[in-house]
Amino acid sequence: MASRLKLARAGAAVVGASVALMMSSALPAGADPAKGDVDTNNYVDGYDVNVGKGGRADLDTSLIGFRLTDGTKLRMYCVEIDTSIDAEHSMVEQPWDKYPNPDSPFNKNRDKINWVLHNGYPVVGADELTEILTEQGKTLNDGIDEKEAITATQAAVWHYSDDTKLNRSNPLPDGPGGAKDDVVVLYDYLTGDANIGKGDQPTPALAIAPAEKSGEAGTRIGPFTVNTTGEIDELTANLPEGVKITDVDGVELTADKIKNNAQLYLDVPEGTEAGEASFELTANASVDTGRLFVGEKYSEKNKTQSLIVATAEKSELSAKAKGTWTAATTPPSSTTEAPPTTTTETVPTTETTTSEAPAPQPKNTSGDLAETGASVFTPILIGVVLLGAGVGALLFLRHRKRA
Repeated sequence: MASRLKLARAGAAVVGASVALMMSSALPAGADPAKGDVDTNNYVDGYDVNVGKGGRADLDTSLIGFRLTDGTKLRMYCVEIDTSIDAEHSMVEQPWDKYPNPDSPFNKNRDKINWVLHNGYPVVGADELTEILTEQGKTLNDGIDEKEAITATQAAVWHYSDDTKLNRSNPLPDGPGGAKDDVVVLYDYLTGDANIGKGDQPTPALAIAPAEKSGEAGTRIGPFTVNTTGEIDELTANLPEGVKITDVDGVELTADKIKNNAQLYLDVPEGTEAGEASFELTANASVDTGRLFVGEKYSEKNKTQSLIVATAEKSELSAKAKGTWTAATTPPSSTTEAPPTTTTETVPTTETTTSEAPAPQPKNTSGDLAETGASVFTPILIGVVLLGAGVGALLFLRHRKRA
């Protein structure tokens, strides 16, 4: 009984460990977010603008300089008008649904903001914006210049992120008259009927998710999903002998075959000892327009203005991932040996006593794992054993009585 209890406990422990392993391998482990700081020496100024927010009629606009920790330079617009920039406060990339103020208009208008960014300056140059507006029959004063384009684009972003409205009668408190008219025309275009929204959240510059995954030898461990705005230039890997990086069908992959949304697997042959493998992708890519950056450890007492990417220069980026595996487990044989029988009393009878040992089970010859759950044959086998024991005991008592 004690040995059976130990076996039961051991089985429960194995099942518990297996469930824990499956749950942990199902949890995504995203790559570290991009991180950087505002570059106060790299601003491009627009005009001060009157958007009538909270009685403030004079807000400066600019393309904000930003530098990632790897040196990549970005240009940003503000999406949190009532919070000042803290240049000493590092910022981290966050998905749109992690915007720090759940009540902000940003949350319902982010697709509109994204459209402004992709159709405003600097994604679309000043000369091209002039051409677009002219084709629409709009009147401009010597066309749109950079300063006007920055002003109108930031004002349009604020319209959706902070529910502001441009003061059309006096949009630029200190700007020249011709610039005022041009800013209003471009602002109307960016916030008008043409803005149908751009709802797809921008792709990370380069990321592999999850960053780590576990499995068992004899399987393909994955998928590891690649997200990138660039082209994969290099795939480097630290793989034990026989392990390969493949697609879902087991076809080995090289750098030129890995594109955005590609799914990679670590193909670990059966019989491989427990171990791990890692790989790294390198790409020339840029942080995509529309990616959100929020102050690190943002809170009411520790916040800085949230920013959104307007443009970024391309740079060489890398991302890593790894897989670990255990050695393949051999399905336990269900055949058991009956313990040796011992004679406790010599009885002159030809009847044989039935051992209480469980009947041997057939071996699993299919190569599949042993079936889980209770077998329908188990109650039948137990009944046969008990019936045999009862018949044997009855015959034994009758024989003694006759003797």
